[in-house]
Amino acid sequence: MSSHPHHVHTTKNIGITVMLNLIITLAELAGGVISGSMALLSDAAHNFSDVLSLIISYTARKLAGRRNTYEHTFGYKRAEIFAGFINSATLIIISVILIIEAIGRLFHPVQVGGDLVIWLAALSILLNGASVLLIRKDATDSMNMQSAFLHLFTDMLTSVAVLAGGFAMKYLSWYWLDPVLTLAIAFYLIYASWDIFAGSVRIFMEFTPSHIDIKEIAERISTIDDIKNVHHLHIWQLDDHNILLEAHVDVDRDIPVSRFDGILKKIETLLNDYGINHINIQPEYQREHKKTIIA
Repeated sequence: MSSHPHHVHTTKNIGITVMLNLIITLAELAGGVISGSMALLSDAAHNFSDVLSLIISYTARKLAGRRNTYEHTFGYKRAEIFAGFINSATLIIISVILIIEAIGRLFHPVQVGGDLVIWLAALSILLNGASVLLIRKDATDSMNMQSAFLHLFTDMLTSVAVLAGGFAMKYLSWYWLDPVLTLAIAFYLIYASWDIFAGSVRIFMEFTPSHIDIKEIAERISTIDDIKNVHHLHIWQLDDHNILLEAHVDVDRDIPVSRFDGILKKIETLLNDYGINHINIQPEYQREHKKTIIA
């Protein structure tokens, strides 16, 4: 017994954001080399990760929209979860590298050309802001698109920090601010990426969703008339929108299938409260085996 919500997968705006971020990446890479700004180079690295993440997100979005087949009975619904994992993991790895490099710069400050930093940071803010607006709507119902949106939004914020740093270096000669900004950007990226990374790992490992108490569900199902025991209960997520449950249900007397169908409807109504929309129940009567909730 199952019901599956249908979600529209859109890709038309992702191609535009890829081009915008490719422009930013190339401009900041060249500007970082010329000006000597590590903060600008870190922003370029972040933007390059945006390009990769958007390409992955685009591909995953297309795959997730494919129909189920006999060979792929769940379709490619986990493609977007995989993309969210890759994107968030990439940000965390890049952030660790930036932290190591920035610490080295703190002990050996380098003079930075402020004018170029200011102009390129302003360009990054403008183009990243446009990218954020383009995919904001798509980020409301997908871990994949949330991770892509997060890449773009945090990049816009980091560019604001780089812009402020450019003014400080130009007018106050605070060259130590370049590695400090890099450290701040890197730690923020780790903080912002962690929930998506951890969430995608939970789904891949098929852990019980964090908002669900499996003991509570077992107890509530057991209160339904004619049900004696619930065991071999497993709950996991397929993707952002589909939560699956399988369980063995002991009935206290020998009943016809038509009566058990009524029990299934009550179970389904109960499980809808938890957002569980794919249910597989195995009825049992006087079967002798281990009756623990999980097995």
